[in-house]
Amino acid sequence: MSTLYIIEEGAVVRKEGERLKVYSARDGLLLEMPTAQLEQVVLIGNVTVTAPVVRLLLEQGIGLVYMTSGGRLLGRLQPAESKNVPLRWAQFQAAADPAASLAIARSMVCGKVSNQRAFLQKAARDGVSGLEGAIDHLKALAERARRAHSLDALRGIEGAAAAAYFRQWPRLIKAFGFPFPGRVRRPPTDPVNSLLSLGSVLLLNEVLAACQVVGFDPYVGYLHMDRYGRPALALDLMEEFRPVLVDSTVLSFVNRGMVDPEDFDVGIGGTRTLKRPALKRFLEAWEEKRRTMVQHPVFDWQVPYWRVIELQARVLAKVLLGELQEYVPFLVR
Repeated sequence: MSTLYIIEEGAVVRKEGERLKVYSARDGLLLEMPTAQLEQVVLIGNVTVTAPVVRLLLEQGIGLVYMTSGGRLLGRLQPAESKNVPLRWAQFQAAADPAASLAIARSMVCGKVSNQRAFLQKAARDGVSGLEGAIDHLKALAERARRAHSLDALRGIEGAAAAAYFRQWPRLIKAFGFPFPGRVRRPPTDPVNSLLSLGSVLLLNEVLAACQVVGFDPYVGYLHMDRYGRPALALDLMEEFRPVLVDSTVLSFVNRGMVDPEDFDVGIGGTRTLKRPALKRFLEAWEEKRRTMVQHPVFDWQVPYWRVIELQARVLAKVLLGELQEYVPFLVR
């Protein structure tokens, strides 16, 4: 199963039987694909889908995702929500219980910090020098996260870990012309931060899909503070996967010479946005990563990364329903 990304400005997606056909006003038929091979369709920029296409995707349980040409997630069109009412009750009750929320959030932050540490350890094994202090510091912060006595303290530890981790990125970036001033999100004003933000949007889309499949309300979470319109649970579940999927894809994309500084448009406020040819290459790299097979530590299955995200949502569901003692994050070595 794969994701179909459509980035051609002005493209139209039509249905023929149980196949999708993508047409360009300039070049005619661009591609066609049977829906049996798809798990989702992602439209980036000015792309049109016909009503029969929308109905077919809904009937077959295939998500339809809308993103701006600048990489912002607009929303998902997906089949009717899960009917798992007991899980949602358990989710809401845990969110209202400070002790339960803290226990879940601690595991999630420990997973994120541990995976950041593993990311730097791999870089050190690959020959990057000067990372030992940060690796030791992240280990200590992961231990502190396990003992955090409040959500505020836990968020402070997470922030300290992110600062220590991203301070090492100038050592990790080997390509010329990609300075890294630190993590800058709103707006990303350099190429590396632009790629990190784009990868985060793609990861958020994956986690939102997993929440829907399992039966969660993605807006009620444990680590991220409740805010109108903020998918707190999806952001919670993203954390342990940021180093594993987003950061590794971005660093490999840059260091392998798959992108140049000239591949970015500069917008208002210095915002950097990938141009179309480079965006296509990045989506191909992302798709390759999300389809990489790994061993899931709880279920003991060989599955692609996109399925690992769903399985982690199922681990959380088992915790909330009393079938597991604690949330076990997905860790890499």
